Amino acid sequence: MTSQQPPKTTLRQSPLHQRHEAAGAKFAEFGGWSMPLEYAGGGVLAEHTAVRESVGIFDVSHLGTVTVSGADAIAFGNRVLTNDLDRIEAGKAQYTLLCNESGGVVDDMIAYRKADDEIFLVPNAGNTATVVEILSGAVRAGEDVTVDDQHGDFAIIAVQGPRSDEVLTAIGLPTEIDYMGFVDHEVDGVPLTVCRTGYTGERGCEVVLPAAAAPELWDRLLTAGESLGIRPAGLGARDTLRTEMGYSLHGQDISPEITPVQARLGFAIARKKPEFFGREALAAERAAGPTRTARGLRAAGRGIPRPGMSVVDADGTEIGVVTSGTFSPTLKTGIALALIDTAHEVGETVQVVVRNRTEPFEIVKPPFVNPEVRNS
Repeated sequence: MTSQQPPKTTLRQSPLHQRHEAAGAKFAEFGGWSMPLEYAGGGVLAEHTAVRESVGIFDVSHLGTVTVSGADAIAFGNRVLTNDLDRIEAGKAQYTLLCNESGGVVDDMIAYRKADDEIFLVPNAGNTATVVEILSGAVRAGEDVTVDDQHGDFAIIAVQGPRSDEVLTAIGLPTEIDYMGFVDHEVDGVPLTVCRTGYTGERGCEVVLPAAAAPELWDRLLTAGESLGIRPAGLGARDTLRTEMGYSLHGQDISPEITPVQARLGFAIARKKPEFFGREALAAERAAGPTRTARGLRAAGRGIPRPGMSVVDADGTEIGVVTSGTFSPTLKTGIALALIDTAHEVGETVQVVVRNRTEPFEIVKPPFVNPEVRNS
């Protein structure tokens, strides 16, 4: 009798998948999606440099889209998410977290306050179904709240870099938007939302639009930016760019086992709120003091750190672990984010175990590169 093999998981594809194939993209699985890792004609280094020096364009349509609506939407969001939606008004967004009862991060996301009765959430691709399940299960009897999973209904295109405004303006999109603000707009009859957030540290915007309209907008943006040196950029450059900024990646720097207190994400926790998921556990951890904390590491030699590598002290005792690590194309050296015992401070030299040898690194405070995201 022959045993049956489990069926292969079919990866979801972006509405821009054919555009990526035509551009010679190398694909990778990410959160259940097949997404471009890098493109032919330069790869990660060229794409990273384009974003830092000119402009790059990312397809991030794998990110989730969830609408929470109803008369009690804002109150509901405040009851479950860590940040305070009452701190922002319609047309503004904020970074927030969904935690478990032990304080670990189920997911981090951007919450857009569309109106007093509507929140638009953008969680991570692989966590969207879990986020929807938790939110749906958290709706109390009598609450006027609807949780609508729209993953796949929209495409999200990020235009990032110091010349991003020129590209957006060329096709009629607004750019005079405050950081963490957004506006609804229309191009050739297509409704879309332009959001000034970002994950690269550079000035830029994300455009959220119906999935079917994405290929035409992608083409128009590339044409508009051709004279500026625009490049499509993949997940590889997105990772090096966000690591240079010290931005957390879920599943590495934050997770259900890593709390926002440990990850130094206290700015996303509204401590005075009477209720949100994980509140008691996080308050207790703050009061006691975490045993480990997120730090930046910068190579003092030639070592390139990778996630999972051990961090040790001068005696060889393990004091932490690298959560994100890469070669910084901007600094031309190895950099990392790591969870390290709280006894170790910025300015100390530690060792990272790289391929059975130790390499010296200095503990630093991220970001590694000056951010330009708030520049007007």
